[in-house]
Amino acid sequence: MARVLAIDYGAKRTGLAVTDPLGMIASPLDTVRSHDLFDFLKEYFLKEDVSEVVIGMPKNTDGTPTNATPLVEAAVNRFRKLFPDKKLFLHDERFTSKMAMDAMIAGGMKKKDRQNKGNIDKVSAAIILQSYLETRI
Repeated sequence: MARVLAIDYGAKRTGLAVTDPLGMIASPLDTVRSHDLFDFLKEYFLKEDVSEVVIGMPKNTDGTPTNATPLVEAAVNRFRKLFPDKKLFLHDERFTSKMAMDAMIAGGMKKKDRQNKGNIDKVSAAIILQSYLETRI
């Protein structure tokens, strides 16, 4: 079976998470500079069979777009042009950074490692992916 990949797109960094080959368990994959994302994805798609991609869509608590929403929408448009054969889903990413920090604390991650924003980004992507997987059940 193919993997599902999640993207937590940001202005500077992008967190990535992926499922196991059976598509059941979400795990953090990596953090890349946002301007390197599409090169990373081209390489990754050559190595791994990815059937679906989930991109976290930023929203305010009332469901309205945030100031980051246009940035993510531009990335979505570019993704669709570069990878028209990949199934793409948008998923609510509200509170994922807070949830990521809480998960890292609960998991016993050292404070120095929690301060690395790249770790927060890839754990946030894993939370987006796990949430998406739960909606498919």
